Amino acid sequence: MILINSIQGNVQSFDPGARVLDLLQLEWFETGKKIMRRHTRDGREIGWKVVKELPVLQDGDILWKDDHTLIAVSILPAAAIVLKPLSMLDMATICYEIGNKHLPLFIVNEEVLVPYEDPLFRWLEAKGYAPRQEQRVLTNMLRSNVLPHEHGSGTTLFSKILQLTTKS
Repeated sequence: MILINSIQGNVQSFDPGARVLDLLQLEWFETGKKIMRRHTRDGREIGWKVVKELPVLQDGDILWKDDHTLIAVSILPAAAIVLKPLSMLDMATICYEIGNKHLPLFIVNEEVLVPYEDPLFRWLEAKGYAPRQEQRVLTNMLRSNVLPHEHGSGTTLFSKILQLTTKS
């Protein structure tokens, strides 16, 4: 077994030369695990254990290399809800509503992606946001530190977001 505890770069910025590329195929929800044991596409057993800071694995991350082989992460496509907000107000509202449901959120270019859930899809359709269902690689999950909602002051996170989007 190959024990891995750090990321050694990404295939997009690394010339593999004559090395054979072996992929560790992961579901999007496995990319944040601290400990896992898996087999690569070519059958190599790897163990992933992060002791310190938890990195989130990205598509193409290099986990191991020698003179002959390079093992990199390949995130498998998953059913996703895809939205393209028409304005910053739509973006804020969509992200707030999805975040309020404690669902993972991905921002790719100018699109909002969420793992597919039928009730959310129907709700977004009913609100007129024109969601699409597609198979997409879910990477670059939006990470945020959530503060407790304020009670009694009249100021909520949503009202702060609205204030930011309506300022000239």
